[in-house]
Amino acid sequence: MKSLLAEFKEFINRGNVIDMAVGIIIGAAFTAIVTSLTDDIINPLIKLITGGNGTDVAGLTIPVAGTENGIDFGAFISAIINFLIVAWVVFMIVKAFNKMKDGTAKLPFMKNAKGEEVIEHAPTCPFCLEEINVGATRCPHCTAELPAPAEVTIEVVKK
Repeated sequence: MKSLLAEFKEFINRGNVIDMAVGIIIGAAFTAIVTSLTDDIINPLIKLITGGNGTDVAGLTIPVAGTENGIDFGAFISAIINFLIVAWVVFMIVKAFNKMKDGTAKLPFMKNAKGEEVIEHAPTCPFCLEEINVGATRCPHCTAELPAPAEVTIEVVKK
């Protein structure tokens, strides 16, 4: 039976946990950029358009009878703008990742000695079609023995 500390160490050492931590850190930094964009650029424009003074949209209020300050809708507008910017960037990142994962992303072309455009393809296992390392004689995914050491294939692009 594993100790609690050994299980925790195994959990932390998994690659997806590290990736998640990096994503959270980058997300926090990106949130600061989006907040600055909203507070320092977009809010003053909204304030200018609505005829307010200063640079803080959070001060835009709707007077309500019976209340001292009214309803502050500027903070709500700022939150919506922040959300839309972050959602758009996440959408674009996911779209680019999916395009790359599907293999439909256009890769930069290289040229061979004849000046023809070529694409290098990483070797794949002929049995399970997973990517393998150059020179491998056995697939690390399905453990099949390969007929020959794995090699990069080169495709000449015809226009």
